[in-house]
Amino acid sequence: MSIDRRGFFKVLGVTGVTLATGRRLSAEPAVKSKKEFYGMLYDSTRCAGCQGCEFACAEAHGLPAPSFEDVPVAGTERKTSETRRTVINAYTTSKGNFFVKRQCMHCSDPACTAACLTKAMYKTEEGPVIWRGRKCMGCRYCMVSCPFDVPKFEYLSPNPKIEKCDMCFDRLQEGKTPACAEQCPTESIVFGTRRELIAEARHRINENPEQYFDYIYGEHEAGGTGYLYLSAVPFEELGFNTSLQKSSYPALTKGFLYSVPSIFVLWPAMLLGLHQATKNNNPKEEDDEE
Repeated sequence: MSIDRRGFFKVLGVTGVTLATGRRLSAEPAVKSKKEFYGMLYDSTRCAGCQGCEFACAEAHGLPAPSFEDVPVAGTERKTSETRRTVINAYTTSKGNFFVKRQCMHCSDPACTAACLTKAMYKTEEGPVIWRGRKCMGCRYCMVSCPFDVPKFEYLSPNPKIEKCDMCFDRLQEGKTPACAEQCPTESIVFGTRRELIAEARHRINENPEQYFDYIYGEHEAGGTGYLYLSAVPFEELGFNTSLQKSSYPALTKGFLYSVPSIFVLWPAMLLGLHQATKNNNPKEEDDEE
């Protein structure tokens, strides 16, 4: 997963220029796309908890199929992991039992891409946030920065990757819909442009005000997300973090990153990289030390 030696020195060279010229490190800007971002609308009032989305996701991405014994149970939180990009959880609420799907939220201005020094975590112009392994140096800043705790690292793999939902980006490029939306028997998951999905969500709320809580989760959270939710109850009853700020998280860091010299941010990584790249070139010195 980590960048190779040539890739490291390329990054090092760019960093050297930055240090020499006194230029400041800046956060990765939001993608200025000419296209409308695609997204997903999840209606928790329609979900039957069948886990069809979990099985479809696992099959589409070559991941282990969920165990038939691992089912959603109210009071037990099932989390995404390095082997599972999406999960269904059950909740007992003031209006009965409901299910909720969890996965990457595909933020409009993602904190993970802003934190990624090598642009391995990338917001595509179509909308999905994807991980590009060939660019990753394994710093895991994406994991720390994500307000939804989504990216997961393969700690036990000899060639670790970051696992997360990518909205089936490869399928989108082929003109297909994401596997979870295609396989959902109750049509709880709808795929489309973000603008269309917000319009559809508002239409459902207006047409059935007694059925829906009057709010679209994801429309404004963290600057807006590609995954949008409808619910019959306040979202905190379904385990959602309702205290997230409305503006994007990268907006908070840009001023800081412009004001902090990159040496303070990259110097530890540079030293570690230099050590790893040169230690095998000095066997004589190592023998002498022994």
